[in-house]
Amino acid sequence: MFQHTIDKDLALRVFRLDDAEEFFQLTIKNKAYLKEWLGWLDYTNTVEDTKENIRGRLQGMVETGGYPKSVAISYKGKIAGTIGYNEINRTSRIGKIGYWLGEEYQGKGIMTKACEAFITYGFTELDLNRIEIAAATGNKKSRALPERLKFTEEGTIRQAEWLYDHYVDHVIYGLLREEWARNHS
Repeated sequence: MFQHTIDKDLALRVFRLDDAEEFFQLTIKNKAYLKEWLGWLDYTNTVEDTKENIRGRLQGMVETGGYPKSVAISYKGKIAGTIGYNEINRTSRIGKIGYWLGEEYQGKGIMTKACEAFITYGFTELDLNRIEIAAATGNKKSRALPERLKFTEEGTIRQAEWLYDHYVDHVIYGLLREEWARNHS
């Protein structure tokens, strides 16, 4: 089972079905906070909805030959959020990362460390050549992450996502394996 320890407080690990209650409670506690930028929250109303989400994540491991596409971010033994490849194009070897963190876990460097580890995992274990991150133009916290990790801002997709009652534009960031290797050698 995939588990990657980042430091004494922080690890990435595969979700388990018995995480459903804890992950659901984190989601519900942060629903108002997350709803500003995530469009799926109206579909998470019960622990069973979260179990279905986790089942889908586990099925993603089957699709990748045993490698997880998304994982729990565990901080001091509690689920703090999640990071994953929302999409993997095997032919072109491109992965698209998505992530979110509970509000109480913000500002501790958790997502930066988690994203660095997941990028390394994508390039080394999943054999990706390119990793993309899309963030709403107004989502300054989410945009700061790829900028901090030396992704290249490649452009803006207009009206890329419907968020409840309006469209938002997305800024697309890209990072190539050779760029990551150059910055991490």
